[in-house]
Amino acid sequence: EVQLVESGGGLVQPGGSLRLSCAASGFTFSSYAMSWVRQAPGKGLEWVSSINSRDGRTDYVDSVKGRFTISRDNAKNTLYLQMNSLKPEDTAVYYCTMGWGMTRPEGQGTQVTVSS
Repeated sequence: EVQLVESGGGLVQPGGSLRLSCAASGFTFSSYAMSWVRQAPGKGLEWVSSINSRDGRTDYVDSVKGRFTISRDNAKNTLYLQMNSLKPEDTAVYYCTMGWGMTRPEGQGTQVTVSS
């Protein structure tokens, strides 16, 4: 059974940082591209970032470029999202997903709230 468990969210002031983690199990993590998507209050899902399985190629939505960094540790079956210079518009539930690009999340997500 595929399991993706997100953690690391919380309340942070504008300009602050958070590091999200996603613990993966039930599949060969190193063989899959992985992504982060988010859902802000009252809005639809938005793709945030993806990372390739082999060469580590990454991509980001324009609104987070230069602020967020996606990475992975295949030995630990864990996906990360380092978020710096956070803005109120980054407030959302963040989900990790299997595959490249927008894919529907299956986990519970982790809440990120950016507010003063």
